[in-house]
Amino acid sequence: MLEEPPRSLFRPGALRRAQRLGLLSAAVVTAATAATAGALLNQPPEGTSSGATAQSLVPAAADPDTGASTGPESRSVAPADEPSQPAQPDAPAEKVLDASFEYQPNFYYCGPAAVRNALSARGIDVSQDQLARGLRTTVNGTDSAEDTTRVLNEMVGSNWYRTRMIPGQDATPAQMDRLQADVVRATSNGYAIVANIAGGATDADGTWHDFPGGHYIALVGYSDDGRMVKVSDSSGMFGPASYWMSTINMANWIGTRGYSA
Repeated sequence: MLEEPPRSLFRPGALRRAQRLGLLSAAVVTAATAATAGALLNQPPEGTSSGATAQSLVPAAADPDTGASTGPESRSVAPADEPSQPAQPDAPAEKVLDASFEYQPNFYYCGPAAVRNALSARGIDVSQDQLARGLRTTVNGTDSAEDTTRVLNEMVGSNWYRTRMIPGQDATPAQMDRLQADVVRATSNGYAIVANIAGGATDADGTWHDFPGGHYIALVGYSDDGRMVKVSDSSGMFGPASYWMSTINMANWIGTRGYSA
């Protein structure tokens, strides 16, 4: 006689519980599979940290004027509705302004003459006498680059020009770089620079120019990406009124003085 199976295996409640356990196990397996697939799809590339982005690996640069960070992490995200700005064209490797020239009429009018020659590149025609009054020029000359900056801005009707001082006897590499950048920026936008120099310097042709008491000149062009500058010299001394000089020599020539750019 066959033994009767236990009744508990055939009870309806036990069968339903077994079915629910089976369904729950299948759901757990499905969820685990999906989570594993998602983790594999979102895994960072080999060799990078999951907590870093490519942008954060770029070192920040420092602004030459303020020292503030200009790296990617310092940039804010622009609003979606902000209009895009057109890209600025690169400055040419060389440029010479269409500036007219006048000699200074006396030994102390170099400031008015330099400002007059610089303004001519903007199509502004004004007499040296008028500029001398604005510059407060006397028989002792024009005081400083602060005066040429002020009058240049008055004449062009904007605050384009600013004064850069090189207080030491010799320019530092940073000051040389700044002069080069200022020359390219100003000239490529159609503005000539006025520099207040002192002492002597050698031009590209080997000619020595010496102004122990100081002098003003206009810089009306550049070449070699600003490594050379074209000088407009109203003094009438030391050869041609126009000559080229390295930006390094020019920066040292401006030492103890300043320039308007």
